Amino acid sequence: MITQFLDTVDGIVWGIPLIVLIMGAGILLTCRLKVLQFRKLGKALKYMVHNEEGGTGEVTSFGALATALSATIGTGNIVGVATAVVAGGPGALFWMIIAACFGMATKYAEGLLAIKYRVRKEDGTFLGGPFYYIEKGMKEKTGHNWRWLGKLFALFGCLAGALGIGTITQVNGIANAAHSFFDPNDAHMVGLFGGEYSVSVIVTAIVVAGLSALVIIGGIKRIASVTTVVVPFMAIAYVIVCLCIIFYHIADIPHAIGQIVVAAFSPSAVTGGVVGTMFIALQKGVARGIFSNEAGLGSAPIAAAAAQTNECVRQGLVTMTGTFIDTICICTMTGLTLMVSGAYDTANQANIAAGILDGADPVYDGAALTQLAFGMGLPWSHAAGAFVVMAALSFFAFTTILGWDYYAERCFDYLTNGNKAAIQVYRWIYILAVLIGPFLTLSQVWTIADIFNGLMAAPNLVALVVLSGVIAMETKDFFRRLDSGEYQENLNFHVR
Repeated sequence: MITQFLDTVDGIVWGIPLIVLIMGAGILLTCRLKVLQFRKLGKALKYMVHNEEGGTGEVTSFGALATALSATIGTGNIVGVATAVVAGGPGALFWMIIAACFGMATKYAEGLLAIKYRVRKEDGTFLGGPFYYIEKGMKEKTGHNWRWLGKLFALFGCLAGALGIGTITQVNGIANAAHSFFDPNDAHMVGLFGGEYSVSVIVTAIVVAGLSALVIIGGIKRIASVTTVVVPFMAIAYVIVCLCIIFYHIADIPHAIGQIVVAAFSPSAVTGGVVGTMFIALQKGVARGIFSNEAGLGSAPIAAAAAQTNECVRQGLVTMTGTFIDTICICTMTGLTLMVSGAYDTANQANIAAGILDGADPVYDGAALTQLAFGMGLPWSHAAGAFVVMAALSFFAFTTILGWDYYAERCFDYLTNGNKAAIQVYRWIYILAVLIGPFLTLSQVWTIADIFNGLMAAPNLVALVVLSGVIAMETKDFFRRLDSGEYQENLNFHVR
């Protein structure tokens, strides 16, 4: 009954109106910015690793991006892509990429507005994000008080952090991967919470919660110091393994791409009727894409607001590289790996045989499907592939837990007007959620996360549409000053 209720709510939240709003906002911003996300991508990548001299903020632009990437590069890149492909067919990957192309413009706008409307608190820290550009920016634009909408966004952000994308989905993904690797046959089970759980799951919950507490208590500077080292390393290592699998099966790439494109418009032609209509592929692709890259969600600008910069456009460019790296690069690598390795076809047949058409749970889903792909993709044992996925997922998900704690705390700060005692209590609630996350079912976990993501996205996207004129004006002014020499770029390599 709980699962049916969650599925019903998820269907309402992620219905046609929100899909239209997400894609519509991205298309609107793409047009108003004249396809800036592709015209200025090279400059954005330069700014990504070059800090701004004399910029005001708490961490470097790269540190802010690394914090944002730590939150976006997570289970969505490994588990999320796999669950989207199982639920929506290979076509979900196509729509995920299309949404990301427009999402880069959305992410740019979020980063720009985060700097423009951020505030400096009495203790010297910076606070910014959708709640402030909703409150301040929309009031300037419309003349009405929108603080209530900013509070609503912050509430959804707190819930998403503690009960959805920030904690439960991440540690659940780590625990499932560890379970599949260390105890796939359930040989070491213990009774707990009225159920039977593998010792590997219990140990994972304790270790991840403990490590999270050690970093989280240190705040944004400690989070940034950890993520600036871990995020680049884990992303590069994961992409290298994916590329090895793809090049090993290079002859299968055209067929895989054909399957993805055909399934985007006619899923049953590829999946054998396992998934439904084109809308299902579109829905799952956009929902999982938002889960992965968070474009339009309103989370990344919370980290961007702490960046050491005086130029909102510059930080907008840096922020948009997150979507490019996360979805267009890493998620595409995962999706192609699932297809060229033959893992998707194998899983699809096994799922049909198990009765997925009649509502049974899939045999291969989430981390299990990605582990199958890595095991089949190279001439090594399935155990080696499972270990690589487990290691990557552990790093990815752990840093996502750290990044989302910062987001959720900033939202809670806005809700409570900076009540430090309340923030400390929320911190420990967040860590407790990490501890209990592995003991919830996968389907419920992802559905809850999707619901809170959608609820967060709605007020943020409304603000982006209302403030699209401000975004276009600031962009035009920055490049005018840059072209005239009024603004001098600083390209000294500096990311720490």
